[in-house]
Amino acid sequence: MQIRTDLAVEARELAGEDISGVEYKTYRQSGLEISRITVKSRKASHSLGKEPGTYITVELPSLTDNFTETDERLKIIGLEIRRLLPVNGLVLVAGLGNMEITPDSLGPKTGLRVLATRHITGEIARSTGLDRLRPVAVIQTGVTGQTGIETGEYILSVVRRIKPTAVIVIDALASRRPERLGRTLQISDTGIAPGAGVGNHRTRITKDTIGVPVIAIGVPTVIDVKTVISEFSDKETEQSKEALLGFGENMIVIPREIDLLTERASRLIAFALNGALQNEFDLPDLVSLM
Repeated sequence: MQIRTDLAVEARELAGEDISGVEYKTYRQSGLEISRITVKSRKASHSLGKEPGTYITVELPSLTDNFTETDERLKIIGLEIRRLLPVNGLVLVAGLGNMEITPDSLGPKTGLRVLATRHITGEIARSTGLDRLRPVAVIQTGVTGQTGIETGEYILSVVRRIKPTAVIVIDALASRRPERLGRTLQISDTGIAPGAGVGNHRTRITKDTIGVPVIAIGVPTVIDVKTVISEFSDKETEQSKEALLGFGENMIVIPREIDLLTERASRLIAFALNGALQNEFDLPDLVSLM
């Protein structure tokens, strides 16, 4: 059966490390282990199961450990995000997911902490020294079951109206390994399928579908039960394994401390994102504006 994962590093582990057309490198910075996977061809994309583009993975200390807005990790992550963004222009940030379902709440929780600045203009901006802020708009898309609107449709309509130079989407992801839940951050320039983390895939949100570059940011919050069974039941008989797989249909596993993990992951992403978007300001100053 197919192992489910949204992480490019795990897709590479499953497909094999010597894939033609896939460039891979790792480095350490301020105690963070960072890997960069570049999928360069359609053939490589098919082999890896990932769209052509760049995937940056940051391995974090457990997010049950706290951090402050002066944490060096935030600056490093912000720099990785900034490298994928256009230098200037309005950016639309979209928090994807359902606030009422904890493992799917990463996107909306993050969006609440991203500094919206598109409306800060004119004399007020000049007199307060905020005219150097990059224009940013922020939306929480909700999910189709709440709004009756596909997330892709929602974002496309806003893009057509306000014409940003790029869109940043934040969503929960799925991993194949328990040790990566709440400890791995993925940043990519390939867009996203909303609801991927909780198995509710919708139309992809990409440059091809909405017309501007799409940067996707996510942290894995769940593991599919079928993936857990397939990964950890090698010693079971095939009959027992099939029974377990049937029992685990459409079920997911989440960490016990999921509330804490989504809360701190959303803070980490939001603070790093604010730093990336507003690089002319120190992060503590930006926090005071949030």
